[in-house]
Amino acid sequence: MSVQFAAKLASIPGYVAGAPAGKAPESIADDGIAQLASNESPFGPHPAVAEAIARAATATHRYPDPSASLLRRRIAERFEVDPSEVAVANGSCEILLAAALALCEPGAELVYAWPSFSMYPYLAPLSGAREIRVPLDDFHSHDLDAIATEVTAATQIVLICNPNNPTGTHHPAERIGEFCERLPDHVTVLLDEAYTEFQLDDDPDAAADLRRRFGNLVSVRTFSKVYGLAGLRVGYAICSPKFRAAVDAVRQPFSVNAIAQAAAAEAIRHSDDVADRVERNVVERVRVEEGVRALGLRTPDSHANFSWVELPEDASEGDVVAALSERGILVRAGTPLGGPGHMRVTYGTEEDNRRFLGALGEILGR
Repeated sequence: MSVQFAAKLASIPGYVAGAPAGKAPESIADDGIAQLASNESPFGPHPAVAEAIARAATATHRYPDPSASLLRRRIAERFEVDPSEVAVANGSCEILLAAALALCEPGAELVYAWPSFSMYPYLAPLSGAREIRVPLDDFHSHDLDAIATEVTAATQIVLICNPNNPTGTHHPAERIGEFCERLPDHVTVLLDEAYTEFQLDDDPDAAADLRRRFGNLVSVRTFSKVYGLAGLRVGYAICSPKFRAAVDAVRQPFSVNAIAQAAAAEAIRHSDDVADRVERNVVERVRVEEGVRALGLRTPDSHANFSWVELPEDASEGDVVAALSERGILVRAGTPLGGPGHMRVTYGTEEDNRRFLGALGEILGR
């Protein structure tokens, strides 16, 4: 074959999905699989959201609203900002990718902690920028001081995943504000808050409020996690109008489909449902953390909907993950996420989590 593909493809890591290939979501449940690998919600959308989805499905012969006006207005009302300060996209991943394309080019730099969200390594090869990875501290958390020292005149983007995926650690908004004060104005801080509703350090909106102080701060969020809409792919950012225009310019039109827009616009109205989901998550978080530690394993305090579990030195990460899979329990191996010797387990239902803890104890002989 004589076709020559771009050299950058060799630098782009392949994304490893948590769900088994070829399996429809409904078949996973039907097969009795505990899907604890993808940081999804174990609970479906609010009934009113399901009704909004059904209504929107009757008009799929029409293109969606290209500016997602209703959804952006609802998000703006929720955060008390102008709709011009809201960007929406096909999941928060699209905002991250578009930001790299809009802000970076060869010679630019982007900085992020590692291990962190597995999408970040895509940004440098796609944009031509140079990436700088800063190791997490001894507590599996972002070392904000070390990150700040890596910022130069060439730095265009600093990515802060808070709570961090895959470790679940979190910095309060006050600490993020102190960090932003140290950075020059030309640096865009992408604060990836996909899991922020699950943290109890401070008000989940506290970091989003920081944007009023720092015009170069972008709060990136998603409807995939706490709202239970992972299958529809809706992400958004609270940002400057210039940032919104920039990311809109480099991504495809109609990127958020009509059903996704309708579902998200309804979901954001149900704060009581979000509070209930967070409460249930906290109960299961305590169950899993206490159960894992009772097995003699170490895990940092999580502020998300998953735990980062350190495996014993005499236990093969691959063997443990495979043994859990054989028992119908899917978790995420640590190596593809940048943390060999670990695994990430999402909190499922009470039954899922009890199955996981029982199986893990059996596999490790504890």
